[in-house]
Amino acid sequence: MRVALIDPSLFTLPYDGRLMQALQCAGAEVELHGRALTPQDGVSAVPIEPTFYRMAGGRLARRLPRAARLAVKGADHLASMRRLRRVLRVARPDVIHFQWLPLPALDARLLPAFRRLAPVVLTVHDTDPFNGSPTARLQRLGFVQSLRACDRLIVHTAQGAARLVALGLPSARITQLPHGPLGTQQADAAADAMQGELGFVLFGKIKPYKGADLLIEAFAALPAALRHQARLRIVGQAYMDTGALLRQAEALGVRDRLSLETRFVDDTEIPAIFAPGTVAVFPYREIEASGVLSLALANGRPVFASRLGSFAETITDGVQGRLLPPGDVPALTQAMQAAIQDRALAASYAGAARALVQALPGWDEIAWRTLAVYREARAASAAGASAPSLPTSSPPSLPPSSPPSRARELA
Repeated sequence: MRVALIDPSLFTLPYDGRLMQALQCAGAEVELHGRALTPQDGVSAVPIEPTFYRMAGGRLARRLPRAARLAVKGADHLASMRRLRRVLRVARPDVIHFQWLPLPALDARLLPAFRRLAPVVLTVHDTDPFNGSPTARLQRLGFVQSLRACDRLIVHTAQGAARLVALGLPSARITQLPHGPLGTQQADAAADAMQGELGFVLFGKIKPYKGADLLIEAFAALPAALRHQARLRIVGQAYMDTGALLRQAEALGVRDRLSLETRFVDDTEIPAIFAPGTVAVFPYREIEASGVLSLALANGRPVFASRLGSFAETITDGVQGRLLPPGDVPALTQAMQAAIQDRALAASYAGAARALVQALPGWDEIAWRTLAVYREARAASAAGASAPSLPTSSPPSLPPSSPPSRARELA
């Protein structure tokens, strides 16, 4: 089967790479279309056709005021989608699988032309567009219409499926598939007794919805004696004013306990970030699925997370860590305090996390189920009707795949 995988802005490049590789191991021919890589992306082993944003990605466009830059990118998106259609008209894929539709109001009008080439599948990574970001108002316009314009929709959580049904999307066109692990499980660390200074780590793209400010506030509320037995570490590329976080930490008297590292992180650094003695913290205000969660579990880290999306559907409260009400700072403070005071409890969370990752679906199963969605989309398109999209039998054994470079999640 020939698959055109489309991620215009490479929002989820690590996920794209793993899915692409798994589909190829399952026998599919896959070509990934997106923008050209930049130095900020690091080195990627994933082959990409740079079909998108040849104007907006230039130096001159990046120097324009924000409003002008967005206008250029909007025009460039239209040109890029037209270019993609021309490319696919020649390539003749069996299915076109979008990972993102950056401008839904425009994309909804363009998708019918793609559906005349091949069935269109969309993975809805965020059923609340861009996790409710206040900068994403434009991306909300036409959101439901763009979903309706697709033959099949893939979500990663039951929460996501329920949200789409509530929006009026036909359940027969919705398939729930696991996100898939982005990291490689590290060697068992039976000696991880969580001794010494405890580290609370928030890793990934630094954005407002991830609640870094809530984490700082919760840490500052710890008794002073406990704060000096722990540290905060916030690591990742910044997509917000991180100066505000530093000012907050200074005002709350915890600046000396905070390490804020706004930088690109290479795959080789992941084990050190999630080293023994650390707790992965996810005080998110909104989320659908998180690849960073799989990295934390692969490294056997306890997880303290908001009771949302894949966190709520993967973690058992009190077993692999704690599930907390979104935005509940006192609850997060209490969880952190318990981990500092009871290291045996924290170590038990780590052991349970390490065991859990073994039971989660792998990319071979995800590839098989994704191919099943493709086949159903093709059959439904040929028949001019929708068909149920949940595979019911067990997947065949597929050869294992090695992870591509830069297996870090950005959501």
